[in-house]
Amino acid sequence: MILDDEPIVCKRLKPAFQKAGYDVETFTDSGAALARVEEAPFDIVITDLKMEGTDGLEFLKRVKARRPETGVIVITGFATLETARESFREGAFDFVAKPFKLKDILDTVARMQQGASKGTATGAGS
Repeated sequence: MILDDEPIVCKRLKPAFQKAGYDVETFTDSGAALARVEEAPFDIVITDLKMEGTDGLEFLKRVKARRPETGVIVITGFATLETARESFREGAFDFVAKPFKLKDILDTVARMQQGASKGTATGAGS
């Protein structure tokens, strides 16, 4: 799942992940994304931090409360040390500042999956 209130981010990331072999659902509205998380499990969630309505930190908390096995990566154009710490404290796997290269976010997801296959996917940080 990719959640970002900027449609261009979803439009850019979705085909890159599909090309890499992932099934991807994208959302620009956190309420709709939360409803979807309630319906179905996701292995990986990439969420923006600053959004209208439920922000990325609250979304992260709700995903982890509902589905603790889901790996969450927080992306943001407003990265601060405090928001990074808070994200890791709430269980984010990684915190990636925008702008980022497609290869970097694909590598982060691959690293998460490698950790998951070894049983160490959540809360690792980097």
